[in-house]
Amino acid sequence: MLEYIEEAKRGEQQAFEQIVKHYTVMANAVAYEKLHDFQLAEDAVQEAFTEAYLHIDKLRTPAAFPGWFKSIVERQCYRMLRRKKHLVVPYADAEQSAVSPLNVSELMERRELQQMVHHSISSLTSNMRIAVQLFYLQGYSIPEISGFLNVSVPVLKKRLFDARRKLKQALPVADLISVFNHLYEGGEGMLHIVNGDYVAEKLRQGVVKGDILVWREVYPHGPVFRNPVESEHRTFRATYLEQTIGVPHAEFIQSSEVQEKTLAECHKYKEIVLWFEHDLFDQVMLAYLLDWFARQSMPETTLNLLCIGSYPGIELFRGLGQLSTEQLSTISGTWRTIRTEELELGSAFWQAYTSQGPEKLQQLLNNDTSALPFAHDAFKHHLAQFPSTFNGLGIVEQTTLKMLHEGMSSSHDLFKHVGDQLHVLGMGDLQYGHILRRMAQGSHPLIELHGAEEILANNGTYMSLQNCEVLMTLFGKRVMEGQEDWVTRNGIDEWYGGVHVQGHDPAWRWNIEEQRIVRESPRCGEE
Repeated sequence: MLEYIEEAKRGEQQAFEQIVKHYTVMANAVAYEKLHDFQLAEDAVQEAFTEAYLHIDKLRTPAAFPGWFKSIVERQCYRMLRRKKHLVVPYADAEQSAVSPLNVSELMERRELQQMVHHSISSLTSNMRIAVQLFYLQGYSIPEISGFLNVSVPVLKKRLFDARRKLKQALPVADLISVFNHLYEGGEGMLHIVNGDYVAEKLRQGVVKGDILVWREVYPHGPVFRNPVESEHRTFRATYLEQTIGVPHAEFIQSSEVQEKTLAECHKYKEIVLWFEHDLFDQVMLAYLLDWFARQSMPETTLNLLCIGSYPGIELFRGLGQLSTEQLSTISGTWRTIRTEELELGSAFWQAYTSQGPEKLQQLLNNDTSALPFAHDAFKHHLAQFPSTFNGLGIVEQTTLKMLHEGMSSSHDLFKHVGDQLHVLGMGDLQYGHILRRMAQGSHPLIELHGAEEILANNGTYMSLQNCEVLMTLFGKRVMEGQEDWVTRNGIDEWYGGVHVQGHDPAWRWNIEEQRIVRESPRCGEE
């Protein structure tokens, strides 16, 4: 919306039309609260938009528009109060007139229920009434209302909390639930995109209303391409995932096609919210989606982002799945509108991550990435998974050997402690199982696995991360101490995003001391 305001300040009429579409309902609710007359409120809002259009060049900053425009609306209302009033039309009736035709019994039932709810809302204080109208009945997000009313988010949330409590006392519980559907945040016509079924189920338990799309991918593992929807790329990736972590080939293809189809229809939603976390698992997924949205034209859709890396009271925050439905409710609605900066940076990260060489990503990390505050740390940890200049181990293998050296031997314990120490990776058990199996293979294995179960897939085998015993070999100890180079002795054939690292003398290495990728041979990937 800030972009439209900027364009409107430059005199672009189409941009101002988008502003009118976005703020009309909100302005009508404010005006009706002052005038108690729908027709007068509508007239006041129309005149307010005219005044705003004529004087928008005087607006200092686009971010100040909501409060500035609200003042204009209120000023027009005071002018209306001094004029002859028109016939009063209840606001609820005006809303009903826009509803699609129903049969008589449905219309009577809905009207009766709406009248009951609106009567209860009318008993609230003015501040509570307008908050409820905008939030629950009109579908504006908390940040939008906060900016428009010029009140802080905590104050607004307190008003909504108090309003809910009073409405529950005034209405039968069943009626309240049927109208507000567990008092969802954000309104109708919403799509929430999340990274896992566990979080999705919690969101469905009264935290939000609207459609939920679970994005099922594991981009930090295996080959990833700039345009993964291309048939040959998808097939190649599906084969790799089945061979290494046991994801069924056909299931991956079908799941990918279904979620891409849903994404292709996202223009039908008024609002989309991306729910993501700070770790690499989520940040790569977020980068893909931002790259996709950056290439779409959706002028009628507001795109929002909720991305967190901590939560009060949780010492080691691993992700949204740790939060209860009550805790998720406290952050629901605190999303912010995605700007051009986020879209462009997300697209840049995706292009760099899927590049055939790590140089683009390294260069990107040297620039300002504050528009996506968790991306820098996450993608830096991605690069740290490349073979190091010290001993050929990536950060996961090195941390695993260190844990074994300190006396740990259970694969479950290793996964937990390595995962905690490297929580920025967001590594899953199947990914870690693949890494353990790699460490145990080759002519010079780093570890031995006792009790590990090899599971046969259609195109290969993968290791089930059961509670097997893991022991470090003498060679593994020498590698850990830097006396040997694992890749030089054993070779490597691994994918890191779009980079395929192969052979006994790979081009790309992670320099631990300098904390950056260095090139050690003349050719590998793209220049």
